[in-house]
Amino acid sequence: MNKNRQQSLTQAAIAHKETLRKNLQHRLELARANGNDSLVSQLEAEAAYLHL
Repeated sequence: MNKNRQQSLTQAAIAHKETLRKNLQHRLELARANGNDSLVSQLEAEAAYLHL
């Protein structure tokens, strides 16, 4: 049972990180499309902080 729980937690962590990555990528695309260089810089810093 403990092994299954650990696998579930690992899969959840992977899914969470992937969701964060996709969301951040979308926000970056929008910021770039709108020419918002300040926001692009902030989002790139966020990505670096989160190791995405």
